[in-house]
Amino acid sequence: MLTARRAPMMLDYLAVRQVHVGAAGLSLALFIWRGARVLRDPGTRLPRWLRVVPHVVDTVLLVSALWLAFQLGAGTRGWLAPKIAGVVLYIVLASIALKRAKRAPARLGAFIAALLAFTYVVSVAVTKSPSGWFT
Repeated sequence: MLTARRAPMMLDYLAVRQVHVGAAGLSLALFIWRGARVLRDPGTRLPRWLRVVPHVVDTVLLVSALWLAFQLGAGTRGWLAPKIAGVVLYIVLASIALKRAKRAPARLGAFIAALLAFTYVVSVAVTKSPSGWFT
């Protein structure tokens, strides 16, 4: 039962969760945009704002994730570690797709794999299960 004492905490949780979900969506959109530009024309340097803004968004995403994990506490034991592993995999693959790979097929493969890793992370978050949507 939601008491008057717990109401502000619940509102805070819901607000932070919305910020987290919004930052995740914006992060994905910026990744797709940058990836499309890099895949289309690998020699072109991205504008400064398109190199800076994703880091700001990802920082908001990380801070909100830490706050949510703290608030959820023990309830996250079974699915949080796989979600974090998926995020790390996404970061590595995104880095390969946007910067590290020298050839277009490797960039495209890493780009698609990063999108799949992101999808897995979202599925774990939604289902609260390490199997995600494969449950």
